[in-house]
Amino acid sequence: MKLRIAVLISIAALLVSCQSDESLELEKTAYLEEITIKELHDGYINKRFTIEQVVGDYLKRIELLDKNGPCLNSIISINPNAIKIAQELDKELAEGHVRGPLHGIPVVLKDNIETSDSMPTTAGATVLKNSFVGRDSKIAEKLREAGAVIIGKSNLSEWANFRSSRSSSGWSGVGGQTRNPYVLDRNPCGSSSGSGVAVSANLCAFAIGTETDGSIVCPSNNNGVVGLKPTVGLISRTGIIPISFTQDTPGPMCRSVEDVAISLGTMVGPDSSDQKTLDPNAKFYNDYTQFLQLNGLKGKRLGYIANAAGFHHKVDTLMNNAIKDLQRLGAVVVNVNIPIAPEVNSAEFEVLLYEFKDGLNNYFSSLGDKAPVKNLEELIIFNKNDSIELQHFDQQILELAQRKGDLNSPEYKHALETMQKGIRESINRVMNENDLDLLILPTGSPAWKTDLVLGDHYIGGNSSYAAMAGYPSITVPMGDINGLPVGISFIGRAWDEPLLIEATYSYEQGTKHRKNPMFMKH
Repeated sequence: MKLRIAVLISIAALLVSCQSDESLELEKTAYLEEITIKELHDGYINKRFTIEQVVGDYLKRIELLDKNGPCLNSIISINPNAIKIAQELDKELAEGHVRGPLHGIPVVLKDNIETSDSMPTTAGATVLKNSFVGRDSKIAEKLREAGAVIIGKSNLSEWANFRSSRSSSGWSGVGGQTRNPYVLDRNPCGSSSGSGVAVSANLCAFAIGTETDGSIVCPSNNNGVVGLKPTVGLISRTGIIPISFTQDTPGPMCRSVEDVAISLGTMVGPDSSDQKTLDPNAKFYNDYTQFLQLNGLKGKRLGYIANAAGFHHKVDTLMNNAIKDLQRLGAVVVNVNIPIAPEVNSAEFEVLLYEFKDGLNNYFSSLGDKAPVKNLEELIIFNKNDSIELQHFDQQILELAQRKGDLNSPEYKHALETMQKGIRESINRVMNENDLDLLILPTGSPAWKTDLVLGDHYIGGNSSYAAMAGYPSITVPMGDINGLPVGISFIGRAWDEPLLIEATYSYEQGTKHRKNPMFMKH
């Protein structure tokens, strides 16, 4: 009943910005508000609705909420084949062929992930606005095999937020500025901005983001959704425009931990084209729903990284309340300190600069004759001559990366060792000394106002621990500050996704902090 009331209020809040016929169309899609993957799947099986109907209604919501109405601007392109794919999957279903739990489930992919559909893969950059690669990334291939319907690509911070030290998250030369669905003049964070917004605003069943350092967990925090940054190597990066071979990973962004667990099992696995997935210690599961335990926190020892707090007193209050909830649900919480040494942070940036140059040059090369530029150097020149790219922000990071050598340079190798050894030794030592299962900390601050003049104004974020270590982390809503959601992050050791799902499912179900966005103007 509470959910239904929230849905009606959410729709009512939009009436001011929509014409009456648009409001009526939107109300017809209300059954999709907060619907889960399992509810969609059961609806198909029980013939309450068809895949074609659901896909069509999500596309309607994108038209009404993303392009018109509050104009969220989270979707950068629509798959022109979406309805046709839905019809084919309906036919399979009628013939008794069910591919699995994602059969007919609409998904949006961040637009640095290649697909063979008639959509360009742009990374938000004007230089790639007509880059139709004609091939599926490994993750797109796996999602398709599982029966998911890729209905569109989501906007992102251009080049996954690795372009300028002063920029606005969610802005790209191709897609413009994405808006936060809770309060429209607030920022969605990035770089997986559109993925977070599309999931939160119920424009798709789930979305895929990518993270190098914060690009899944921060937009999940700002948009009130669950975001999993997996262990690097759990999901293949083949066909994803890179920043860092060491840290990049795709991951699911959903409205619930259950949906994360359902979608995750279809995407994981080794890929001969991605060395990180061939780790002999890797643990892949085809079904992560087995770890959805209501008592998943019972007896678990959690280390609260106390030195990661203090950037906002109201976030601290929410975190203290979360700790009480975790204890109520059976966990033991121990205060710990894991400071990140300045030389480790500096080393990370060096690693990213070297790997970005190498990865991007290789990516342009992979496009062959279709490549609009041959390398990073030509990209920098292109941007200087483009009317859009430098209108708000510079390209300082691109220029810093261009000055770096190759991956055989001693400076790169030293930075990589400094970063990985420094962060992993710190995390492992504290977890071992305190016999911890997982670490916890606030994900970040509430969303700041979007500012295309001064850039982002976030005051705190805690993605770097897991990012630099290559370890998994997941953020779930832990409350809100003046209507703006804030998340709590759980971090595990490599391949600890099962533990993360157990703990966060128990916390989520025991607190129920997710709220439907209201599209407020201020």
